[in-house]
Parts: sequence; structure tokens; C-alpha cells
Amino acid sequence: MRVEAVELREVRLPLRFPFETSFGRSATKVCVLVRVWADGAEGWGEAPVDAAPLYNEETVATAWHVLEAFIIPEVLGRPLEHPRDFPPRVARLRRHHMAKAGLEAALWDAYGRLGGQSLRALLGGVRQQVDVGVSLGIEPDVEVLLDRIGHFLDQGYQRIKVKIKPGWDVAVVQRIREVYGDVTLQVDANAAYTLDDAAVFRTLDRFNLLLIEQPLEEDDLVDHAALQRELRTPICLDESITSPSAARKALQIGACRIVNIKAARVGGLGAATAIHDLCRAQGVPVWCGGLLETGVGRAANLALASLPGFTLPADLSASDRYFDEDIIDPPVRLGPGGTIAVPDGPGLGVTVRMDRVEAVTTRQAVYR
Repeated sequence: MRVEAVELREVRLPLRFPFETSFGRSATKVCVLVRVWADGAEGWGEAPVDAAPLYNEETVATAWHVLEAFIIPEVLGRPLEHPRDFPPRVARLRRHHMAKAGLEAALWDAYGRLGGQSLRALLGGVRQQVDVGVSLGIEPDVEVLLDRIGHFLDQGYQRIKVKIKPGWDVAVVQRIREVYGDVTLQVDANAAYTLDDAAVFRTLDRFNLLLIEQPLEEDDLVDHAALQRELRTPICLDESITSPSAARKALQIGACRIVNIKAARVGGLGAATAIHDLCRAQGVPVWCGGLLETGVGRAANLALASLPGFTLPADLSASDRYFDEDIIDPPVRLGPGGTIAVPDGPGLGVTVRMDRVEAVTTRQAVYR
């Protein structure tokens, strides 16, 4: 496979509802789409970076620069036998995992289309449908959150995840339990607490949560291990798991009992499958997280989540959870029993609607 050209597009899609975490509140989905042309085939990927370095250190501006100046030159006009040959080419470039993941996903898509194989098959997926839950942000009032939970439970989502932060935690979870009983529930702190807040999590431990996601700072593996020893509820790490090596170290010291795998956060689908394999070998449950991706990134995540070790519901909601109109056909739809079908066509298995992409593009460049 020889890459003849690469296109970058900055796109901005309005969200149906503002989404708030401990990092802040957003009403627009911003990201960088990556398109490659190779041997007559076209492939798409998504770098789900944001405008500000809040979730991690990357932004739209840094991803664009690093792709343009350093990553694209490593593949342009140079043959690749397989997408798995891409990570070694950019391994000397420190971090910038989302930028790398965007181009790598486009290579997987093109490779699958050339060979007539779905991304699910290429990655070793075994499921045709993925169990999914919904992630709900911080709301101005708990009653608003309760209404939204009811709305998504009525749609059939299997699991509810709510964002928490200091001052929006125990009372919120208690109210959810009062109204919705034993619904499958987990919370996500997005690194908003320190070990000094352990009492908050000891209290949350009483509410039969599926997991507590990323309570402490990204680099606090030792403190996560100390907190996990105090809790019955499993800690799940997200921001802390930046590579297969980071996952191995976290598991080795007992910093978590569950891992959230996001391909974009760890540098691509190759690294994500390696973390899956590591956790599966150790009997550690994993699930596929999301970063408010467009249908391009969501289709790749569905293929990843079809691997056998993904035993917990994914954060891969239907397109209409976030957007009035997604940029792919068919859109991602919620199916019976709170599942979403994994696309089975070649590559990503979806068609990118160029008319819709053009309508939301704010910047575009092609490199040959």
C-alpha cells in the first residue's frame, strides 16, 4: 500500500446538548479528520482533539502541526505493507497520540477497502453487536440530569455514566439511586480529585457502582493504588492509560481493576489492541470509551469494541445522542437490547458524506 496523498480537515459540529465535565462545558464538537489516498483506495480517520488542552495535552492546533510537519512525511509516497507498520515509523515522535491515531485509522480504513475486509475482521473482532451505555455530563440541576437519565433508559441504553466533580458527586449519586434503583451506574471524575478526597469515594462505595473512573490525576498511579485498596468498587483508569506500558504498570501495582481503552488516547488501534490483549491475559475487564467522536471515529471504535475482551458496555452512543446530523451514512443507531451493530463493510464499513463534511469544515489542506 503506497500513500499518494493525505488530507486534513478541521471540522466543527454543533452538539445537540452542551456536554460538561470537570474540565469545562462544550457546545461544539471540534476535531481533525484525516483522509488518505492509497493505491486507488480512500481511507478516513479522526483525531478527536479539542480546542484546548484539557483532556490531555493535545489540541486541534498541535495535532494539525504535528501531522503536517512530522507524521505525514513518514508515510507520504512511502510503501506500507500493513497499517501495523505505521507505529514504528512514528515511535521516535514523543506522545501526540491522537494525531498519530487519526492517520493510523485512515490507513486501516484504506487497507480494509483495498482487501475487501472489514476493520472488525482485521482487528480480530468477534461480535456483530456491541453493548452500549450513555455518558451524561454535569447539569445545572440534578433534576435535569434525572430527566435525561430517564430519557436514555427509555431508549434502551444498558448503562448510565455520570460525570462528577467536587460538590457534584455523593448527593447526585444518592438521588439517582433513589429514583432509578439498581440501574447499572458508573461515575467518571476526569481526574478532578486528590487522595485527600478519599472520604468522598468511601461514601460512593456504598452505592453499588459498576466502577469509579479516573478519580485522581493522570500521573497518580501510586495514589490510585492506595485508593483502590480502600474501596470495594473497582477503580477504572482512563487518562492514566496512555500506552501498553502504562497499562502494564498500572495493573502491576494495583492502581485499577478495570481499564477504559480509547484508541485515540493511546496512539491508535494497534496500541489499543495490545492493551486489550494484556488485560485479557490477566483477566482484567475492559470497555471502549469515547471522545464525542463523529461517525468516522465512532465506526472505528465499534470495530475495536468487538474484540473478545471488551466485556463491559461501551461509551459508543448512537449518532443522534450528540448530533442532529452525523457525517456518515448510515448513521450509528441504537438497536434492540441496548446494542449497536458493528459495521461489516470493507474498512470502516460506512460512507463519509462529503456534502456534510464540507458544510462543517473550517480548515482544509492536502499533502502530496
